This record gives sequence, structure tokens and C-alpha cells, in this order.
Amino acid sequence: MDEAAFTRHCADELEALIEREGADTIAAFIGEPVMGTGGITPPPAGYWDAIQKVLKKHDILLIADEVVTGFGRLGSMFGSAHYNIEADFITIAKGLTSAYAPLSGSIISDKVWKVLEQGTDELGPIGHGWTYSAHPIGAAAGVANLKLVDDLGLVKNARETGAYLKKAMTEAVGDHPHVGDVRGEGMLCSVEFVEDKEKRGFFDPAKKTGPAVAAALLKRGVIGRAMPQGDILGFAPPLCLTREEAGTIVSATADAVKEVLG
Repeated sequence: MDEAAFTRHCADELEALIEREGADTIAAFIGEPVMGTGGITPPPAGYWDAIQKVLKKHDILLIADEVVTGFGRLGSMFGSAHYNIEADFITIAKGLTSAYAPLSGSIISDKVWKVLEQGTDELGPIGHGWTYSAHPIGAAAGVANLKLVDDLGLVKNARETGAYLKKAMTEAVGDHPHVGDVRGEGMLCSVEFVEDKEKRGFFDPAKKTGPAVAAALLKRGVIGRAMPQGDILGFAPPLCLTREEAGTIVSATADAVKEVLG
């Protein structure tokens, strides 16, 4: 299938699932704007528009998991803005403090907030809480980090340098007979390895081809993640990555691929 056909297929499958299970039994649809650990897989063209139409038709909430994509990773402040996703909830964490201190949160839509307000008026305050809610050190780290994200222009850099990284990676290894795909968005990039490029035939998982390439890459001083959903090498560089550093990643990857796969 091409991307348009695959998008229609996904929307049709979602519609069928909702009809089979019953919309009233489904609390919400949860998805990452770009799939992260599952292989750094951007959505096919038109995917989020098609999915949202189905969800709105059946009045099902949408939760955007932006733990990975939030705060600049895609070259936009949020993945939801990047793909015109009108989420009811957005979960946030990693990029909020750049992991200098633990902090996470949820952003909720006006629609959901009004339900909470109405419930509070009718039934009293909602009973919830966590031991470390609104911890001042975590919150201070988040404020300081987000100020630097703005002051250093890191979202713009993620967009521009990330595009350069993907382009350079595609030029360096995209034509290799055992590279099935080079993909990414913003400062996310991945290379997927296949045994048969023409037939999209995958390696036997027991061969651990992806981990072997990752190990060869590490010997060259570059960390890439051998991802669990296949023989996929994933990259999520810091948002301050320079073009020179991107070139180092690409060069080391090309050498590692040549060492393992010829």
C-alpha cells in the first residue's frame, strides 16, 4: 500500500474496532505523534486527520503521548501542533526538564477541564494527588530548561539540523542492499535493516543484526539504539546537535553498516 491507502486502512480498522466493541466501552485512543521506541516511525500522510475524524464521530477522547515528542524533538514545540492533533490530553515528561530533574505532567483540553469544573461544582473537589506533585525543585528545573530551549533556539535547530541528519543519512546508507528504510522527523532518525530489500524480507531475529550494527557503531564513539521492534538503529540526538556532529553520526553509521553487512 502507498501512504494514502495505508492511512485509509488504519482509519477503517479503527472504525471496525469501535463498532465491534461499542463506542461506550472505549475510554480513549492513545498514540504518539511519531512512534518512538516502536521504531521511530512517522505517521503516513494524512493519518492523524483520518484518525481524528473517526474519534470525533464516536465521541472518543484522544490522548497524545508526547513524552518523546514534546518540547522540540520534532522541530515543533509539540508533536500535536506538528500534525494538527487536537488532543484532549497531552502527556509530557522527558523534554520538560531535559532529564536534569524528574518532572512529568498532563495538559488537558478546555472540553475536559469544563467536565472537571462541573463535577467539582456538583460533587465537590475531585480526589486525586501524588506524593511529589508540583515538587519545587522539579518545577524550577523545568522552567530553567524551557527558558534555554527558547533562548538557544533549540526547536529551530532540531528542525533544521534534524532534516540535515536525515538527508545525509539517506545519502550515506539509503542505497545499501540491506538498508530497507531511512526515516525520521525533526531530531529523530532511524535506519531499518532488511535481508531482502526488493521483497522487504527481514533478517532472522536470532541473527541480532541491529544490535551488531549498534555495537560496531559504539566502537566508533557514537551511541545508537538497537530498537526492540526489529533490526532498527535509532537516533535521538540532543537538540543542540551541530551539522558537524551530525556528520560524525552519519560517517560512523556508514562504517558500522559496512563492517557488519558489507
